[in-house]
Amino acid sequence: MTIDFRSDTVTRPTPAMLEAMMKADVGDDVFGEDSTVNSLEAFAADMFGMEAGIFCASGTMTNQIAIKCHTQPAEEVICEKQSHVYQYEGGGIAFNSGCQVNLIEGNRGRITAEEICAAINPNDVHKPPSRLVSLENTSNRGGGSCYDIHEIEKIKELCDQKNLQLHLDGARLFNAMVARNEAPAVYGKLFDSISICLSKSLGAPVGSILLGKKEFIHKARRIRKLLGGGMRQAGYLAAAGLYALQHHVSRLSEDHRHAQQIAKTLQEQHFVKSIMPAETNIIIFEVSPPYTAMQVTEKLKEKGVLVYAISLTRIRMVLHLGVTPAMVDASCAIVAGLQLDEKERGT
Repeated sequence: MTIDFRSDTVTRPTPAMLEAMMKADVGDDVFGEDSTVNSLEAFAADMFGMEAGIFCASGTMTNQIAIKCHTQPAEEVICEKQSHVYQYEGGGIAFNSGCQVNLIEGNRGRITAEEICAAINPNDVHKPPSRLVSLENTSNRGGGSCYDIHEIEKIKELCDQKNLQLHLDGARLFNAMVARNEAPAVYGKLFDSISICLSKSLGAPVGSILLGKKEFIHKARRIRKLLGGGMRQAGYLAAAGLYALQHHVSRLSEDHRHAQQIAKTLQEQHFVKSIMPAETNIIIFEVSPPYTAMQVTEKLKEKGVLVYAISLTRIRMVLHLGVTPAMVDASCAIVAGLQLDEKERGT
């Protein structure tokens, strides 16, 4: 048996989700005629109390479309230095929007209103105008850390004062809301645009939703088209996303409990130097020298446990609906019994 903790993107549709996909009513989405896509977009928008939504192929696409819609070339996007929009989207902010990035070193992927205020450029011809603030909740490289909603409220107030747009990369936003017992509508009131991923913790095979005002989503639909993101009978995929939103949100607390169980076991191991708090479904730990992350990764792989080395010294594990309680117990036993001899030591 192989237990895959590399990412929550490795999930596969459940039998019930597959059945919903097979029964989907479809049409040509570019013509606006796919009823299942339309239902998904309306359901998600209503959930967050926002005016409209657009179904896209990926979270990278929804983030990049949002940034393009909010900005003009030679403007600036403010975000945390570990943000997905900066670290993992292929330089898309520069390529797609022609914008500069102002990076803030925050706390486990999170930034404050005070830090953002200090980063806003003055009205100076030598500097690009600050136009957009992008937050990520939960933070991937922050170990699934969650924003305090009161801090987001302060950030929103600052953005309104400084005429900045506020975007949320909510790839794992439902994890944050379940962990903090928050309602989607609270976020809908705070952000000008929200990207939510359906193919991570929620377990759909493909897709993300971008939410915003009707005028914003109309513009986003045009940008999606020019990026080659117009899909035809996409309802088969949208049906999976709709099923995920309706059935897979409350179960996220199980992933969180599993993450805490594994984190507790890791804390007791000689090859673990430190570990980030397991707030949601992501575990990130630092490997004790002289061992390296890759050596520990390979040793776990030999035992049937797949993890992801995100640096020379750090390993990430992500819980998801494809991991059962029995798999968690087995993984803890493997971690507890892992032996690293002199041959696995770094040089």
